Amino acid sequence: MPTPVLHTDRLLLEPYRPDDAEDAVSLLADPEVGRFMGDGPLSAEEAGALFGRIFTKVYANDLFDVWAVRRDGRYVGHAEIKRTDQVDGHEIIYALAKPAWGAGLGTELARALVRYGFDTLGLPRVYATVADANHASLALLGRIGFVHERDIAEDDGGVTRVLVVDRAPA
Repeated sequence: MPTPVLHTDRLLLEPYRPDDAEDAVSLLADPEVGRFMGDGPLSAEEAGALFGRIFTKVYANDLFDVWAVRRDGRYVGHAEIKRTDQVDGHEIIYALAKPAWGAGLGTELARALVRYGFDTLGLPRVYATVADANHASLALLGRIGFVHERDIAEDDGGVTRVLVVDRAPA
């Protein structure tokens, strides 16, 4: 099933378009945005290659859902939900451009991803992995019901928190 379009009160999540390349590369290569993502900030070249793989691998093979996040028609972020072996389940991943920080959009976006996981994908639980130094994301996810499940010790000495939220009983 192709990645669907999702709406929240203020955000539109839609599949990426090729003309999103510049905005997506800027976001993924921003040192402040990327400091807690994966292995850290990407170079512009790495971000460009990742953006290309969204079309050639992810969308072409219907691997998982990944969205460009827009507010008032402008690109403000990236979002995905995908199965990962690290958590043995589906994990949400999201990033917002710095001008979108502090307005509650992260909470709105995370809630939309969790709702999609439960209501559309039929998942019993949704995970998030967050660097233990990323206090803002840990607090945001705690406010929307995520709880700490376990920690992963990283090779660089850092710690990644595995958080989970369960679907409410019917």
